[in-house]
Amino acid sequence: LLGKDVLPDDLPYVTGSLGLLGTRPSWDLMMGCDTFIQIGSNIPYSQFLPEYGQARGVQIDIDPRMVGLRYPMEVPLVGDARATLQALLPRLHRKEDRSWRDEVEDGVRRWWEIVEDRASSTADPINPQHVFAEVSPKLPDDVILTADSGSSANWYARDIKIRRGMRGSLSGTLATMGPGTPYAFGAKMAHPDRPVVAFVGDGAMQMNGINELITIAKYWREWADPRLVVLVLHNNDLNQVTWEQRAMAGDPKFEVSQTLPDFPYADYATSLGLGGRFIDRPGDVGAGWDEALGADRPFVLDVVTDPEVPPLPPHVELSQATALTKAMLRGDPASAEILEQGAKGKVKELLHR
Repeated sequence: LLGKDVLPDDLPYVTGSLGLLGTRPSWDLMMGCDTFIQIGSNIPYSQFLPEYGQARGVQIDIDPRMVGLRYPMEVPLVGDARATLQALLPRLHRKEDRSWRDEVEDGVRRWWEIVEDRASSTADPINPQHVFAEVSPKLPDDVILTADSGSSANWYARDIKIRRGMRGSLSGTLATMGPGTPYAFGAKMAHPDRPVVAFVGDGAMQMNGINELITIAKYWREWADPRLVVLVLHNNDLNQVTWEQRAMAGDPKFEVSQTLPDFPYADYATSLGLGGRFIDRPGDVGAGWDEALGADRPFVLDVVTDPEVPPLPPHVELSQATALTKAMLRGDPASAEILEQGAKGKVKELLHR
């Protein structure tokens, strides 16, 4: 996911991220390929790579200790990624048979249709995917994006279409809670002339994000472009861990540890002299983004989202389905809504196959 901004998503053959937060076309690509090149990546989820013996592996990495760590590579190339790729380019030859390329592009097209369809599903009160899908085409071409760890990273990975010139980052190695707002502040200090948008969950905001707003309030007048927007996914839940408990351990939501106290994030921002808007109706999301992106100062967009919209992986394994079923049978308080939202998501995927 750290490489999301390397290739723009508007290229028809870019399949997107790989892994738990990845896409269906990336999963299909790995499951069907006969050769793959891994460049500067240390992805720990080997279950998303081709089966051993299925594909010939080539790895480019500047650190020789990384080569072959996740997959038995046939061709290890130690060196700078750019220089190595440039040396390989003359060895590539265009094939006349474009059927495989057409299949990949068709999978990408259908995947974006699924993503857009899922984002249009109703939720209580607002589908978080809708919030991200609304802002994606509105983002400035030179925007810098940051995402916190948790469900905000899910929707950043799935629903944001990166265009050429955009940059994006998150805690992709440690998946640490809390970097979304500090990363955004750091981006503004490094590039005060560029707009910045941070996607942050309410757990991370309560952990340190609201304190970081104090720092932002101190320095924003020094920036050539004052736009720094912090989206807060306000669902009063440590949502990623709640879903991990359900889908990995088969445990129902443990409300004592997972439920967060309510907090007025937008009002808090305005008390610091920043902009802020509270949204709890789907029809207000688009206007809220317009206001935030057009503001003359940093802005907090506080959106109440449904915590029961499932972050469906690109491929649901039997163990995950079994664990989720156990969680509901054990009395998860949101069982009915989980079934409804999960069914909506899978039906929309099947309709586009």
